[in-house]
Amino acid sequence: MRFQVIVAAVFWSGFVESRKVRGISSSYKRFYKERKSFLCIDGSKIIPFEQVNDDYCDCEDGSDEPGTSACPRGRFYCTNLGFRPHYIPSSRVNDGICDCCDASDEYNSPAHCQNTCWNLGQKERAYVEGQMRTLDEGLRLKQQLIEEGVLLWREKQAQLRELQQVAEDLQIKLEEHRRRKHEAERLKEQTLKALEAGDSGLRHQNRTETSIFQLLDSNKDGSITVDEVKTKVVLVHDEERLLSEDEALGLLGGGHQIDLTKFRRTLWDVLTRGDSVKIKDTPGSDDPHLEAADKAAEWEATNLKKVEEAYETVNMEISDLRKKLAIDYGTDWEFLFLNSQCYKLKVYETWGMWAGTPKNQYSQMVYENGEPCWQGGSRTTTVTLTCGTETALRSVKEPSKCQYIMDFQTPVACQPVLKQRGIHSEL
Repeated sequence: MRFQVIVAAVFWSGFVESRKVRGISSSYKRFYKERKSFLCIDGSKIIPFEQVNDDYCDCEDGSDEPGTSACPRGRFYCTNLGFRPHYIPSSRVNDGICDCCDASDEYNSPAHCQNTCWNLGQKERAYVEGQMRTLDEGLRLKQQLIEEGVLLWREKQAQLRELQQVAEDLQIKLEEHRRRKHEAERLKEQTLKALEAGDSGLRHQNRTETSIFQLLDSNKDGSITVDEVKTKVVLVHDEERLLSEDEALGLLGGGHQIDLTKFRRTLWDVLTRGDSVKIKDTPGSDDPHLEAADKAAEWEATNLKKVEEAYETVNMEISDLRKKLAIDYGTDWEFLFLNSQCYKLKVYETWGMWAGTPKNQYSQMVYENGEPCWQGGSRTTTVTLTCGTETALRSVKEPSKCQYIMDFQTPVACQPVLKQRGIHSEL
């Protein structure tokens, strides 16, 4: 008889222990130490300890029935050794459906649940390991893109400085060409007035080195040859006779051709003296001095236009480059490589802003002011950036009318903080 009592006591102790432990996480076991009474975890009631897990709900918070389905607000803890532990509503305990992978929720039901935690854990570990490999590779590629971005940023800055220097040089040239054009037009006007007044004495006064050089340079190659001198220069006292080869060579300083610099020291001096040779007057043609002044004015106008066009082009390039450099490409310019890249998705929205969380501002991009939507406002797109080893557009959705959501994978979205924190799992 004594032996039977001892067995019964041991059995009863094991029964209490099983009721005490089932459905409880390790962090809550301290509330379920076997004693004479049990205090509901919310402090609302004290009950005898034998009423814990007796399949009757005594505590309002359901804490006295962690291992049964008696309490509507109760929770059952799945230990799931080898996989992720989690809670399920206590109403699912012994309902014939396997909710815990370790089958602990169906301890008293006809369901034949298998413990699948180890297999699930293997899959989970393989997935996590794959994610960590992706993160490692993504961070490595991101570092490369950051280095490329820094170099590209410096190149853009250097390019901007070079363009600004070119613009300054062109500005100086522009002012000089404007002055020369103004001077050429003034001389042309003076020549016209002199011709209208019949004052031939102003002919020599209104001649300029450049205008006479251009008049004699028939083929406009920037030099005056012997043949060009023989064609357009005659003797003052014998206009009908053509200059000989030697005479033309003499006027050119002994060379067969001269540029503007040498012209000033040779033929120009002879022409300005006016005592031996002069520019030939062509019958029926315009006055040669007026023709020269007109060509000089046209020449300077053409040169001015070329400089103005070059100046405008450089300033446009400077403006475009400044706009590109003003864009926020991330703290380390890691998103600079995406500039001017196309990923085969036609959108018409314009860049709005970075719209990520305070901890990761660059996790989302917003594009606004797209094409008007029928019976609605403008189209908008939100692009969520996720970590990956390739840069590619993964998905596009339209959760509401003309509001688009895109998933864009790229190494620059990989964050070292994820690597440091890791993925917590009780495996």
